[in-house]
Amino acid sequence: MQYPEQAKSGRRVVALLAGVAYRAHIAQHLIEQREKHMEERDERGATEVGAGSFLDRQAVGGKLAHMESKEGKGTESELTLHLQLPMPDLQLLCLDHAPALLAFERENRAYFAAVIPDRGDEFFAEFDTRFAQLLASQASGTDYFHLLVAEGGEVVGRVNLYEVADGSAELGYRIAQKVAGQGLATAAVGKVRELAATKYGLSRLRARVKLDNPASRKVLEHNGFVAVGELMLNGKPARSYICELR
Repeated sequence: MQYPEQAKSGRRVVALLAGVAYRAHIAQHLIEQREKHMEERDERGATEVGAGSFLDRQAVGGKLAHMESKEGKGTESELTLHLQLPMPDLQLLCLDHAPALLAFERENRAYFAAVIPDRGDEFFAEFDTRFAQLLASQASGTDYFHLLVAEGGEVVGRVNLYEVADGSAELGYRIAQKVAGQGLATAAVGKVRELAATKYGLSRLRARVKLDNPASRKVLEHNGFVAVGELMLNGKPARSYICELR
């Protein structure tokens, strides 16, 4: 038989435990929201990661323009879940893309130049010639250039594989300012990583990233890149990364 005081004490214990559980639930929710906010904030600064293509090298006097990229490998489906906008179509570069790609580079010129060497006026004046050179190198199998194409044909990003040889390639990307911080960079890199393994038969991807660009490093780390060395990149300390695909 339970006496009134015992029953009252039991109810107090139950209420106390319920309160503790509720506060723990709220605390966990706040932690998750903060982590999500930090991840989105970091990606806003991830303008570009990767090697300089022939087009990029020409734009900065023959030198590589920029190289940028684990704690956990994310699958393509897992990475796509973080998107806050519809995923643009990932398309292999073709002749019809020329006007939209030029518009993308012009619109984001100042945004990119804030963290990497500017391409210079010559790049835009000779765009047609350099675009043809991109198509030629892609046809030869030494590079694969991918565009993120939104509805209406607008280009909002580039994710490329350079210097393809012996089952390896250098990864590079740049995302438009208007869609930065919405998970697009992480998802797009994941898609190209998948293509590298399944369509292009590659077994390893390389990347280089400046130490002062934590956003680019974070995007690539989400895609399984591991730091393997230190170097100087455009006069600044940087880190080299490897992603094993098999």
